[in-house]
Amino acid sequence: MVVSLAQIRQTAGEVFTEGCPTRVVLDHIMSKWGVLVLLALTDGTHRWGELRREVEGISEKMLASTLRTLEADGLVDRTSYPEVPPRVEYALTDLGRELMERMLPLVQWVAANAGRVIPVS
Repeated sequence: MVVSLAQIRQTAGEVFTEGCPTRVVLDHIMSKWGVLVLLALTDGTHRWGELRREVEGISEKMLASTLRTLEADGLVDRTSYPEVPPRVEYALTDLGRELMERMLPLVQWVAANAGRVIPVS
């Protein structure tokens, strides 16, 4: 298992440096809303309203922006159905599922250890 930035750079080159696309990817997937939207989609396909309820506290504007970003990154698939009223569904792509397989252990660690990191008084 790779355990340091130096080891990652030995195999992948100068990643995570200023101006490197890896920083943009980290910003998109590790933002508060990015993580929570991706996490909600691990449970399967969701419609807009379902995501709004699942990701508590997110505004409509931020949900729309986050979904557009994750879709453009190839992590989320948006399917629009020509119905009345319109129906749009969001799901993880294969790349998004691959990402979440790796991210879920981190999310589990956060859930298990949040109280140790930020003690509740």
